[in-house]
Amino acid sequence: MSVKTLVLGVVVVILGVLVYETVYYVDEREKAIIFQFGRIVESHDKPGLHFKKPFINSVEYYDARIQTMDADPELYLTGEKKNLVVDSFAKWRIRDVAKYYVTVSGLQSNARARLAQRVNDSLRQEFGKRPVQDVISGDRAEIMETVRLAVDKEASEFGVEVVDVRLKRVDLDPEVSERVYSRMEAERARVAKELRAQGAEAAERIRADADRQREITVANAYREAQQIRGEGDAISTLTYANAYGRDAEFYRLYRSLLAYRNTFQSKDDLLILEPNSEFFRFFKGSMDPALKDSMPLELNAISDVEGAATTM
Repeated sequence: MSVKTLVLGVVVVILGVLVYETVYYVDEREKAIIFQFGRIVESHDKPGLHFKKPFINSVEYYDARIQTMDADPELYLTGEKKNLVVDSFAKWRIRDVAKYYVTVSGLQSNARARLAQRVNDSLRQEFGKRPVQDVISGDRAEIMETVRLAVDKEASEFGVEVVDVRLKRVDLDPEVSERVYSRMEAERARVAKELRAQGAEAAERIRADADRQREITVANAYREAQQIRGEGDAISTLTYANAYGRDAEFYRLYRSLLAYRNTFQSKDDLLILEPNSEFFRFFKGSMDPALKDSMPLELNAISDVEGAATTM
């Protein structure tokens, strides 16, 4: 190996060391701090290649991605003086890496502890202003945004940005849960009873209306039936009157024959009358042949039968 080659190799190594000590790269998921003899001289939030003084400056990297702070369940007192067991979490990330390093020594555990305390204080303050209903199902989104803004303002003091604060679970204190559930059950029972009463009232109203409609329908039908019957009776009466007026003797004979047939339908019928009764006036003597010939066949048959009965 020649001296020239050796010198060239030494120069390359020195240049490589100088480049390594001078140039550093910041990933988009990181933030970097430049130290000089233990003091912060510079910080970088933007990704890419950066330069520092070789052998004098040192670089430390911190995770810039969103982190999760999962708080322990806490007991909070609402505006109604009721205890709620609340489990929450917060999403955060480094905003100012230099301030983050100075206040929490660059440790995530320290940042989480401070953040948990701020979230706890803000939630306690907000819950103390509101009733249980608002906390559970009312203005929860508004409450969380108020808490987030308050915690973010305080967290900026140690270089942290609070992205979100959420509730994982909100439960009543076990000591009051049973009373609340009993009250809710009683309220639901009251509502159910009221609805059943309204249903029964509506059903009774419907039945009464149906009965009224039925009575009206029956009355109308009866009226129409009576009207039709009356018209039929009038037609029948008129027919009888016309028949009587056309041939009074024949009409009397016809009515008498009908009476005979209805009277002697059964062998067990017994009729006690005087011999000269008007009822048997057509049995006395012979019927005028001209009148008999003018009778319908049915009446002739009846007359013959009745005549035979008389001679027996």
